[in-house]
Amino acid sequence: MKKIAAFAGSTSTTSINKQLATYAASKLNEASFDVLDLNDFEVPIYSEDTEKNNEYPQGATAFNSELDKYDGFIVSLAEHNGSYAAAFKNLFDWVSRKNREVFRNKQVLLMATSPGGRGGASVLATAELTFPHMGAAGITKFSLPKFYDVFSEGKINDQELDQQLSSAVNEFEKLV
Repeated sequence: MKKIAAFAGSTSTTSINKQLATYAASKLNEASFDVLDLNDFEVPIYSEDTEKNNEYPQGATAFNSELDKYDGFIVSLAEHNGSYAAAFKNLFDWVSRKNREVFRNKQVLLMATSPGGRGGASVLATAELTFPHMGAAGITKFSLPKFYDVFSEGKINDQELDQQLSSAVNEFEKLV
């Protein structure tokens, strides 16, 4: 059985993107999944000087090891000021220093949600351009606008949006 890692590009304990990633993973039919929490992979702020003067951070080593275990990835990105959340970007900067192919040449279901009507469109556009350079063999996308209006009790309550997510998950799963 294929195994998928689902995680949010956020360290918030109330992350709406983690809620979305978890819900999307629950829709997998032919694969098992684990939900990862970026808080479990603490790293210092990346800089060349820090890298030269210190050992590679344990959090980055652990995250790299985790990524090796999976056949595909469900990633829901938080959008901070139109881009990646700092914690996500920082961890991925560290991880890429040991393995440039962060996503291991595997499929990624790339998602974002936000309270607003654009559903993280800016961070999705950035990730769609950069993830292939980070080893994403293919990307299936989904955006969920107006999170607090359409998501409650652990699921999407808008039937059309829920069907769009189901279609994206099915497409992703076929490609894994």
